[in-house]
Amino acid sequence: MKLLFATRSAGKQKEVRRLLEAAGHEVVFPDDAGVPESAIEHTLEVSDSFETNARMKAEYFLKKTGLPTIADDSGLEVFSLGGLPGVRSKRWANATGSPKQVDEANNAELLRRLSGATENRRRARYRCVLVLLRAANGFPEVFEGYCAGAILEQPRGTGGFGYDPLFLSDELGKTFGEATGEEKDRISHRGKALAHLIERLGTVK
Repeated sequence: MKLLFATRSAGKQKEVRRLLEAAGHEVVFPDDAGVPESAIEHTLEVSDSFETNARMKAEYFLKKTGLPTIADDSGLEVFSLGGLPGVRSKRWANATGSPKQVDEANNAELLRRLSGATENRRRARYRCVLVLLRAANGFPEVFEGYCAGAILEQPRGTGGFGYDPLFLSDELGKTFGEATGEEKDRISHRGKALAHLIERLGTVK
């Protein structure tokens, strides 16, 4: 079954392709399906709910392509900040520019908010919610994944994207910026959510 994954993020596309293709599933992204980027897409992530945002994206791209569609909403939740940046992770600093410039601005805002914070106040988790819609008006299937860690005072590593160089994974003992793609896939929030999805879909031989 060909699946559309509703993201234009190059970083997410790499992770999704590795995991879904390894399980034998064909995955395409909006550009592959001939869906040009539209300003409407920026209105699909206005909810305070990861699940609602993911469902809205899945509905939009399924309608555009007719393909079974997976969409995710994911983000970093810092407990001492009341779960921020949460669903606003990508837009937290209200920065514009290249993905790298936006990431740098968001990371700078995170470091500013946690300046002088104790180790305990730096506890955080990454969270991912996936929604699969197999057909229009179909029942949304929801999958979640979490991974725990802490926010460092300085970035480490150049891999990953988003807040990865600042996120010290409890399970890996290194930041996601230092981890290989395979290491991150195994324990990350998105990797865990995708593992639940693949379990539902089954592995294609």
